[in-house]
Amino acid sequence: MIGNGMVGHRLTQQLQAQSGSAALQITVVCEESRLAYDRVHLSSHFDDPAPDLALATAGGYEGSGVQVIYGRAHGVDTAQKTVQVAGQTLPYDALVFATGSFPFVPPLPGKDAPGCFVYRTLDDLEQIRDAARNAKSGVVIGGGLLGLEAAGALQKLGLTTHVVEFAPQLMPAQLDPEGGQTLRRTIENMGIGVHVGKSTSEVTLDAAERVSGLSFADGSTLEADLVVFSAGIRPRDDLARACGLTLGERGGIVIDDTCRTSAPDVYAVGECALHDGRIYGLVAPGYSMAKVAAANILHGLGLHSLGLSDAPATFTGADLSTKLKLLGVEVGSFGDAKGVTEGCRTVSLSDNVRGTYSKLVLSADGLCVLGGLLVGDTARYNDLLDLALSGTPLTVPPETLIVPPLPGSATLPASTNALICSCENVRAEAVCAAIEGGARDIKALKSCTGAGTGCGGCVPGLHGLLQSELRRLGEAVSNHLCEHFAYSRQELFDLIRVRGYRAWDDVLAAHGTGLGCEVCKPAVGSILASLHGEYVLKPQHAPLQDTNDAFLANIQKNGTYSVMPRVPGGEITADGLIAIGEVARNFGLYCKITGGQRIDLLGAQRDDLPAIWAGLIAAGFESGHAYGKSLRTIKSCVGSAWCRYGVQDSTTLAIRLELRYRGLRSPHKLKSGVSGCTRECAEARSKDFGIIATEAGWNLYVGGNGGVTPKHALLLAEGLDEATLTRTIDRYLMFYVRTADRLQRTSAWLEGLEGGLEYLRGVIMDDSLGLCADLDAAMEQHIGSYEDEWGAALADPATPARFRTFVNADTRDTGLQWVEERGQLRPAFAHEMTRGLTLLPMAGGDD
Repeated sequence: MIGNGMVGHRLTQQLQAQSGSAALQITVVCEESRLAYDRVHLSSHFDDPAPDLALATAGGYEGSGVQVIYGRAHGVDTAQKTVQVAGQTLPYDALVFATGSFPFVPPLPGKDAPGCFVYRTLDDLEQIRDAARNAKSGVVIGGGLLGLEAAGALQKLGLTTHVVEFAPQLMPAQLDPEGGQTLRRTIENMGIGVHVGKSTSEVTLDAAERVSGLSFADGSTLEADLVVFSAGIRPRDDLARACGLTLGERGGIVIDDTCRTSAPDVYAVGECALHDGRIYGLVAPGYSMAKVAAANILHGLGLHSLGLSDAPATFTGADLSTKLKLLGVEVGSFGDAKGVTEGCRTVSLSDNVRGTYSKLVLSADGLCVLGGLLVGDTARYNDLLDLALSGTPLTVPPETLIVPPLPGSATLPASTNALICSCENVRAEAVCAAIEGGARDIKALKSCTGAGTGCGGCVPGLHGLLQSELRRLGEAVSNHLCEHFAYSRQELFDLIRVRGYRAWDDVLAAHGTGLGCEVCKPAVGSILASLHGEYVLKPQHAPLQDTNDAFLANIQKNGTYSVMPRVPGGEITADGLIAIGEVARNFGLYCKITGGQRIDLLGAQRDDLPAIWAGLIAAGFESGHAYGKSLRTIKSCVGSAWCRYGVQDSTTLAIRLELRYRGLRSPHKLKSGVSGCTRECAEARSKDFGIIATEAGWNLYVGGNGGVTPKHALLLAEGLDEATLTRTIDRYLMFYVRTADRLQRTSAWLEGLEGGLEYLRGVIMDDSLGLCADLDAAMEQHIGSYEDEWGAALADPATPARFRTFVNADTRDTGLQWVEERGQLRPAFAHEMTRGLTLLPMAGGDD
């Protein structure tokens, strides 16, 4: 590879990543004295402290087998397949030109005088810094992206700064006149002089032949001690020209869709490459070229068996949408920003008070976003870019997309910048940026953004966003459960169901590799439980369970556990209340009525769990499965039995359904509600499946949930009798259990079904797939195999040993600290902890 800029470095990474373990010798010819660095953030080199912009290190290249030769390549012989560099003749099987571009300097008198610079490399910046120590003012010729970056750099160096642009506005390639005017006002308010519509005729010199300023064609002048040229770039194609490669009429190495040049086994990528008559001056298209070139180079070397397609990879152009921050001013341009599409329409808003400008380019019918511009505020960039790329018809007036939202309102009707991780306050925009920056799995996204590192509840949504973004970027998306199983959860579920596996070892031996992990083990354990209903702590199943399932209880922040007996429909007798109260009193547990009409007993130590449950089971209670990915609760109002508005007996129905579906293991937790009338006191429409009574029967809603991204359930069917209602819910739940992804709520599953609600209705009500008999049989199998897990646990002689706090001692955990609050004990907060342990007495065991 000739060249080691950002694109050249990315090509090196792509070759290594795509070649796997194959022997591949990569030689990089690097003309600069330093290896690849981040040119996009070049001006940050003048920050204090200056960030490390390096993308590669000598040690890193050496460790991965990449040879670096410093010097300028010359004498390329495409017939003999050799390159001359630093006195060496290097043979090649494949050659890549990644020579980038050079700054265009207009042919002005005085352009080579001391005090004139270009703005391209770190060496250029160091020279500018040295010159700035003896200068008071500087001027940048060029008001485009790089020119404004250079102006920001001069201002950081303490110089009085001016920008001169030949066009009548700033950033003429990206902005329209109104957007350019808005940007100009903002930059002038920063103290930078802006001179547009100026044709520079000469760099003037003082008596010492040093820069003194500029003269313009209109006769005006501008004093300056330092001049920076940033008037565009030209492809570095001199070496390619010398060896006979085909070039464009105005320069650039001509490449085809595979990034091949006119010579065999010679490729070009980045700013030196001319594809379909265009030079791409942005790094993102260069990265796309690097990926394509790497695939085709490996294919040409006979390494396409390493997971590469037999068909050549192709580069067919790139989206030139950009979002930048120039001098602290946000600028975004996407799609057909200039409105060149025939018949297009525009809607714009110029806000001179806020210093912002927004413009949308719409299709002729005004229903689709084709492109747009944003200056001063790019908060909606990703949302609007999505609309432009997807072609989704608008469901709101287009002007509402660019009018600043009122406090508390959403940025868009369906914002793509939703809150993904509430623990770390990570939004979709940050996740998408990490994906565009190279994160390609959940582990990398966690590292980049922090999302998923708190409670972990956002990981399924994180996974879905990763897949959708990769598809948008045109990359292959794997649905594999994990590195040990090359199947999705649905595919693995069907394999286990059809072949009748009943143990992890059988599944792993037949369809997996390695030893398994924290992803596939619980997933397979859940599938086995869904299909067979066996006790989850059987010796062959226990190692597969998550932390909570392993002890049939929810672990809390201080290492204790919560206990939650099942209270179907929220109905409980006085004796039941007394029994729960006695257990709580005996073991010093904190009591809380939950939002799901249950009683939560918190603060149980692990070794007390069997004794606690023995007391509860003796009183007629059973596991409420609050720890499992299964049915949690079916909430109900008092219905027609008590309420003067009730039209159906919601409590009885809720109890029947909860006892029917209790213990059903599923991809995620399940919640339900039954309301006795349309006043909806049980909040049925915020549940995975909810039922609302009417005088005509029961209305069934599906696919709702609370959480970080609440979803209202959708009406699946109405006016159902109880038998039809139950049969429909049976099929809905079993179809979800069979086809959903791991940890996918019913709302996300329903949204992901092709055809959505109508498709679901066809499957479970019209039997469009011929599955209803199987789904009915699966539910009957679940009902017939149900066994209370805590009842089974207490019947197992091995239970006491499993729940010991310490594997080598019978002592209890004496490191817990408690604080009394409102008549109950809660865990001490960090600031309440004492160095010497002060324990409040608790009944039910040794203190």
